[in-house]
This record gives sequence, structure tokens and C-alpha cells, in this order.
Amino acid sequence: MTELLKQNIAKHISLSEKATEVFCNLFQQKLIKKKSFLLKEGEICKFEGFVTKGLFRVYHIDKSGAEQILYFAIENWWITDIDSFTNGLPSQLFIEALEDSEVLLISKKDKEFAYANLPEIEKLFRVMTQKTHVALQRRMIDNLSKTADQRYLDFIEKYPKIYQRLSNLQIAAYLGISHEFLSKIRKKIAGKK
Repeated sequence: MTELLKQNIAKHISLSEKATEVFCNLFQQKLIKKKSFLLKEGEICKFEGFVTKGLFRVYHIDKSGAEQILYFAIENWWITDIDSFTNGLPSQLFIEALEDSEVLLISKKDKEFAYANLPEIEKLFRVMTQKTHVALQRRMIDNLSKTADQRYLDFIEKYPKIYQRLSNLQIAAYLGISHEFLSKIRKKIAGKK
């Protein structure tokens, strides 16, 4: 189960085998059934998670009841509500399994232990945080400057492993458009082929 986590760590930083084992042993495995929640709005997020199997969606429900998907997480992705986890505030997010899933969770206390005893781990999370910020910035620019058609095409090109596992409603919520508008986009694109 931790083999995927070890590969993910090695992709970002160089860490001794012993340090990798110590760090991986700080995680607890959790199985989440499809349509079950890892986190609900109003709860304090007490984990950072690494997905080893399955698919999650991280979303917010606005005042009008519309669902806004921030991101999806599949195997080899990290998942959390970083605001709630870092600041101890009630979450504004839901984290729901879209498939039967498995995730490795690390608590704040254990993450702080890793920072204090495995200095390379701070570098790991710094590198991942920078990559997350880059992805967020690119998504914000795309949302402001690209048409819904282009955002849809970019999504299916950038995330082919995720795209095929989602419903049209979920893709529309991620793109910030209605399901009906997504259907129009898909028909228009199909007509051009």
C-alpha cells in the first residue's frame, strides 16, 4: 500500500530508505466506500491524505446550492482541506469518494513529528505546495481567459485518466458551467470532427 507513496516521495525529493520507512509508517490506511465522505463542511480537517486507489472530488456548495468542484484526486494524488488542516478552522469543503477508494492519512501531529525529525519532509511538502500553487494559478488564469469550450478540451486532454471516470454533471461542476451547456459544447465539438 505504501509503495505508491514511496514512489511519489522519490519523484519529488531524495530520501534515505530508513527515513522513507519512518515517514510512511506515520500514515494510517483508510478505506472509503463510494459516495462516502472523508470530510464534510463544518468539520475540522485533521489529515492530509494520499490516494492509493479510487477517485475523490473536493467541492464546495455555494449559498444558492450550486456545487463547485475545486479538484478531483485519483491514485498518486494528495488530498486535504489545507485551510482547515493548517488553521484548525471548520471546513468549507466536502471530500467525497466517487468510487470505492483507499487513502493513506497523516495527522497534523505526525506531520509535525516528520518535520522535526526528518528535515527532508519539509522540502517534500514545500515542493508539492509550489506545484499546487502553480496548478491553481494556471486554473484561475484559464477560467478568466478561456472559453468554456477551450476549458473543456483542456480538461479532457490534461486529465484523460480522470475524465473517463466522471459524469457530465461532475465535469460541468468542475468547469463552472451547467450540465446543459456542457452538452451543447460536446455536440458542437462532435460536429466538428
